[in-house]
Amino acid sequence: MKYISTRGQAPELTFEEAMLTGLARDGGLYVPAEIPQMGREEIAALGGLSYEETAFRVMRPFLGDCFTDEEFHGIISRAYADFDHAARAPLKQLAPNHFLLELFHGPTLAFKDFAMQLIGQLFQVALERRGERVTIAGATSGDTGSAAMEAFRGLSNVDVFILYPHGRVSEVQRRQMTTPADKNVHALALDGDFDDCQARVKDMFNDFDFRDGVKLAGVNSINIARVLAQVVYYFSSAVSLGAPAREVSFTVPTGNFGDIFAGYIAQQMGLPIKDLVVATNQNDILHRCLKGEGYHKGATVPSISPSMDIQVSSNFERALYFAYDKDAGAVAQLMDELKSGGFEVSQGAMQALSQTYKSGRASEAETMATIKSEGVATGELLCPHGAVGVKVANELRESSVPMITLATAHPAKFPAAVEEASGIYPSLPERMADLYDRDERVSQIANDLGAIEDHIRKNIAQ
Repeated sequence: MKYISTRGQAPELTFEEAMLTGLARDGGLYVPAEIPQMGREEIAALGGLSYEETAFRVMRPFLGDCFTDEEFHGIISRAYADFDHAARAPLKQLAPNHFLLELFHGPTLAFKDFAMQLIGQLFQVALERRGERVTIAGATSGDTGSAAMEAFRGLSNVDVFILYPHGRVSEVQRRQMTTPADKNVHALALDGDFDDCQARVKDMFNDFDFRDGVKLAGVNSINIARVLAQVVYYFSSAVSLGAPAREVSFTVPTGNFGDIFAGYIAQQMGLPIKDLVVATNQNDILHRCLKGEGYHKGATVPSISPSMDIQVSSNFERALYFAYDKDAGAVAQLMDELKSGGFEVSQGAMQALSQTYKSGRASEAETMATIKSEGVATGELLCPHGAVGVKVANELRESSVPMITLATAHPAKFPAAVEEASGIYPSLPERMADLYDRDERVSQIANDLGAIEDHIRKNIAQ
């Protein structure tokens, strides 16, 4: 099993190499050279299995011979041992043929735990085998950072540095990043927005002297292992609603496009997905692009769903790669144009995108109204991101096809917005009840590559 860059100028790698590398050296993102197929009987056989066994069967073809079956079973078992729900990703019915996929039962109450807990265990096994130590740099709009810190804290062969936009994440999100006491994890509050954080991480990867000097690795959704881990819950939820004998659709609130792209991988593997619906908040660059208006950056407007406050959606590059029929040269040209503000999508690629994805948006007022109305109608308390998804799903779903909307975070991560909309203050789980009492450890840092690199050099373990 080989992995290739979306820009075509980096060497082919194995799964383990692509995972440890993160961003390709040509600036591109790794994708499988070929997407493994699962037949109808294989998919049907997932019915009734544990989430862990489903993860093994869905992900195993992507690993090649990098991990033995025994190793991978152990990795999966450890990854999901601390989830609060026995089903790991349970479904809740909101209405006839509309279901909510709860992805917030992991250690940091967000969907990022499904991938990050797994990738932490994969890194640990791979690095111990190699006798190596790496430095992980990541950018977060709120949830990736805490999930990464939780997955890697205390590990002996990893230092973690997470950049988040100062003042632009919720208090719970911030405290989850700033309160771990483990010395190998570091929270950096960057003076800027999430796109600035993401750009500086990419700059570090493109500074090869720094990259090689600190043995830089990445765990943002640019890391293909993250995306592949998220493919699993598309299978587990669809099969529980009758796949492959019936089609299902998914609505995904997304800013960086990784979670919805995992759905595309599942579809290409053979899962009968009818619609993949992209749901955006007021920062609706993805929705506008999928309507045929091109991809043009604007100002990022802070919202009550901050994990979606993004203008440069990294994983959209992977979608473009397949929409342009794997033309790496065309993708490289588009990404070059993006540096100047944006690009237009060709007619053929736009047709391919339109055949794969639908989209919708939710304003702040619509998001608040959805939190309130769903609470009254169903008793389900949604976080603002889940509310964006539910609002769009209600507009676009078909009555004859089950729609699964992804609930990407626990409402307690955004208590102020949820309380304002619903009148209910969502409480943190008992194991996090003291979060507001824990000491914080954070470094505020300028939006300057040199300053960030110097800080990392000074704080990695010697």
